[in-house]
Amino acid sequence: MPRNLQSRLDLGDYLPYLVNRVGTIVAERFGAESLAPHGLSIAMWRVIAALSANGGQRQIDLADLTSIDASTLSRLVTRLVRMGLVTRARSASSNREVLVALSAKGSALVARLIPAARDIETDAAAGVSPEELAVVKRCLRRMYANMKSRNAATGVGPRRLAV
Repeated sequence: MPRNLQSRLDLGDYLPYLVNRVGTIVAERFGAESLAPHGLSIAMWRVIAALSANGGQRQIDLADLTSIDASTLSRLVTRLVRMGLVTRARSASSNREVLVALSAKGSALVARLIPAARDIETDAAAGVSPEELAVVKRCLRRMYANMKSRNAATGVGPRRLAV
């Protein structure tokens, strides 16, 4: 490839930018329309949605499920406990492990928010066939796994910066 093409980057054709651009606009809309009235952030939503889908979790496993670093997650869980949406307790098997679970109030709120989340996903995927959407999701999961494996192999921790 000629040198001048290697030194140029078309953001409109750069995968990390495109993924971030879509994620940002979807998160902004969902946050403003659906989460803000309940005092929730996108990160808090990820926590309660992950708990809804996967049941109670050790805090370390919840960090992995949500891609939120452990210290940030701990602060989020504290806020969610204060809001009455989750419970937090020490594990019966290890005092060092913290188990987080949805409360009844949290479960009810997630159930009310899921339709709005699905509506935004539908709006974002307008004009994309179900088959294409399945391929996009499968590819994004594979890319995430690729990067996670690469980070583990190189000893580089997760970065929270958008590219």
